[in-house]
Amino acid sequence: MRIPRFFQSQTFSLNGLFQLSDEVAHHASRVLRLPVGATIELFNGDNHTYTAEIISVGKKSVEVKVTAILEASVESDLKIHLAQGISKGDRMDFVLQKSVELGVHAITPLFTERCNVKLSGERLEKKQEQWQKIVISACEQSGRNFVPKVLPAMKLSDWLAAERNGITVTLDPHVTTPFSGLAEANEYHLLIGPEGGFSEQEVLATAAAGCHPVQLGPRILRTETAALAAITALQCHFGDLG
Repeated sequence: MRIPRFFQSQTFSLNGLFQLSDEVAHHASRVLRLPVGATIELFNGDNHTYTAEIISVGKKSVEVKVTAILEASVESDLKIHLAQGISKGDRMDFVLQKSVELGVHAITPLFTERCNVKLSGERLEKKQEQWQKIVISACEQSGRNFVPKVLPAMKLSDWLAAERNGITVTLDPHVTTPFSGLAEANEYHLLIGPEGGFSEQEVLATAAAGCHPVQLGPRILRTETAALAAITALQCHFGDLG
């Protein structure tokens, strides 16, 4: 049986006693019904796994003791920053979840001309929190001990104007350059359009900003499919898949 894994944003020490957060305590005791003596795994984003034993279970609290610390990185040497046009419904959630499983290092949601999602103020803050929770859940599931950040959502024009290391890649079905034709680098910024793709002006703006257009294949892919296929292609050619 797989040991349950939980993210906790605190520093752990060997043989230390720690209280789980309210949300994790509820999930461990009320949903999974883990008893005293059960073994769990904790991680806090520092690329270590902390094995812990449940010491006590209260109505709203769970105390654990850290019994082992293991440096357990499953990270690719390749850093991929996904800049994703925001899409409607659960498509954006799906992209976040699966891109984390594939090893993406950071994610920036983008507002574009054809983005049909209107978010601002408190609604945007809540959505950012929800997106980060999806990322954490994907780390718990996939065994990652590094937690990618969902960076603040911004306009495509602002993202293109910012300085970036590495190579910026965007998809274009009209070019002939494949992913294997890209120069090798330690870091790639992958720019994916929303439903309906980028406008003609946005395509020109990406070219002016030095983005490298590549062809993923002859078929037109949905935005969520394109992002995951492109991440997979980068990991296969330059990362740790394949």
